Amino acid sequence: MELISGNTYWPSTLEHTLDFPPLAEDLNCDVLIVGGGMGGSICSRLMGERQVDTVLIDKRKLVHGSSLANTGLLQYSNDKTLTSCIHTFGETNGVLFYRMCKDALDQLEKLSTTLDTDPTFIRRSSLYYASTWEDVLMLQEEYEQLTRFGFPVEFWDEQQVAARFPFRKPAALYTHEDAEVNPFCFAQGLLQSANRLGVRLYEHTEAKHFDFNDNEVVCHTSGGMIRAKKVVFATGYETQEIKADRGAVLESSYAIVTNPIEDAPLWHEQCLIWETARPYLYMRSTPEGRIIIGGLDEPILDASQREIRLLHQQQKLLQSLKEFFPGVPFQIDYAWAAVFGSSHDGLPYIGPHPRFPNCYFLEGYGGNGAVTSMMAAQLLADELTGIHRPEMELYSLTRSTKPSPETTEPMI
Repeated sequence: MELISGNTYWPSTLEHTLDFPPLAEDLNCDVLIVGGGMGGSICSRLMGERQVDTVLIDKRKLVHGSSLANTGLLQYSNDKTLTSCIHTFGETNGVLFYRMCKDALDQLEKLSTTLDTDPTFIRRSSLYYASTWEDVLMLQEEYEQLTRFGFPVEFWDEQQVAARFPFRKPAALYTHEDAEVNPFCFAQGLLQSANRLGVRLYEHTEAKHFDFNDNEVVCHTSGGMIRAKKVVFATGYETQEIKADRGAVLESSYAIVTNPIEDAPLWHEQCLIWETARPYLYMRSTPEGRIIIGGLDEPILDASQREIRLLHQQQKLLQSLKEFFPGVPFQIDYAWAAVFGSSHDGLPYIGPHPRFPNCYFLEGYGGNGAVTSMMAAQLLADELTGIHRPEMELYSLTRSTKPSPETTEPMI
C-alpha cells in the first residue's frame, strides 16, 4: 500500500536518521514486532525495558510509513466525544477510554524525557471550536460530561474566543494538558533506545508468510526465517490487508507546513486547534514558527489520484489558513497526502484474534493514533509479560464493529 504522496516535513528536522540492515539470517526470539512506526517503536521500547528477547522488522526504512505523515497533535479528547462514547459504550467504558488516553499522554511525556534526540514534546492546551451555531449545544453537553469526570476543560463563548484569537467562533472548549511532539524524532529515538536495550532491529525486511503453530509463529521474510513465541502486528493501516474482518474505514487526508513566520505565535498559547465539523480542520505551530494545518479527509484514492488531488487540496488548506489569520504571508513549504483510517466505533483495536494464534494486533486508528498506540503498547507489554489487563476487552478485535447507540452496560 502506498501510504504517502507529496513531501513530508519531519525528516528535515533530524540531521541523522537510523540505519539498520535488512535481515540476512534465521532468528529465534520471544516476541516479533512487525512494523517500525509509532506503535512498533513504543512497543519495542517497552519490551526492551522488560528485557524480553525481541525482534522488530519493517519492510520499509524504519519510521517511513504513516508516521512520516503524523502531524504530532496529542490529545486526551478524541474524534468521538466523551458524551458519544458514554452513549455508545456505557458510562464505565466511555470514561475508562478517556482516562486511559489521558494516562497515555503522561506516559508519552515520560518516555520523551529519556531519549538522546529531543522530540520537542511540549504540553499544550487545545481549542475545540463550534463550526456552526448548531454545534454549541453539543459543546455544552461535552463540557458538562468532561467536568463531571474531572477532565481539565473550560467552556468559552463567542466573546471569549474572539478576545484571544484573530477569528470569531460561536463557542469552544479549551482543554488542558494536551501536547505536541515531533513524531518522527520521537519514534526514531524510541527505536534507538530499544536497540540499546537489546531489541534487534531490521529494516527493508518484508514478512512474506506466516505459519501459525501451537507454541510459536514462524515468519518467513525476504531475508530469513524468524521463529517467535509471540507476534505483535503494528503495521498501521496496512493491517487492513492482513485480516479479512478489516473493521476500519480508510480515507485520504491532507496537510501542509508553512514557511517560518517571524511574528509567531499567531494565537493564544500556541494551543492546538480543531473543530466540531466532520471532516475537521486542525492546526498547530512548530518550534521553528511554522504552521501545520491539515484535514479535508475524503474517500481513499490510489497513489496517482492522490498526487493529483493534493495539488488542489493544499491550496484549499492554505486558503483556510489565510482566512483564520488575514494578512500573514503564508507560503507552502511542505505538502502531503496520506492514508488515514478510523474504526467504525471510534475505539482502537488492541489484542489477540482467534484466527491468528499467538498473535496480537496494535491498531491505533483515528485522529489520536499516537496516544492510542501508547495505550495499546502498555496493554500488550503487560499481557506479554504475564500481567492480565481486563481493560483490553473494550478494544477487542472481535467486538461488534457497529455497536448499538443504545448500549449502556459496561463491557468489562
